Amino acid sequence: MSAFTVGEVIAERSVHLTRESLVRYAGASGDFNPIHYRDDVAAAVGLPGVLAHGMLTMGIAVGTLTDALGDTGRIAEYGVRFTRPVVVDPEAGADLHVSAKVGAVDDETARIDLTVTFAETTVLGKAQVRVRLS
Repeated sequence: MSAFTVGEVIAERSVHLTRESLVRYAGASGDFNPIHYRDDVAAAVGLPGVLAHGMLTMGIAVGTLTDALGDTGRIAEYGVRFTRPVVVDPEAGADLHVSAKVGAVDDETARIDLTVTFAETTVLGKAQVRVRLS
């Protein structure tokens, strides 16, 4: 872990979301807001379509680090800003891409900057994870 180098990409992955993914997440999280599974409700409130849950997107992003860290208990802090919605098409779904790059390192921690994109647009702003080095 202490061998992190600023600028190094330590993990990347792509995740395909479907409407089924959203329903499964709703059941696990208890968030049954219909904007996450009904097109008519999403349209009625002015959304461009059914949206992935923000916490699902956030979880997918930090989950990218699991193998790179070895022990997710080393995560000391995690925060994001939700900047753009992830619209999940009923037929094509949505593909998220996550890249994790070392942003800073000190004696005890490293800051990992996550870049999360959907349709070539960044959907999470200032997505940063602070991890303990030991």
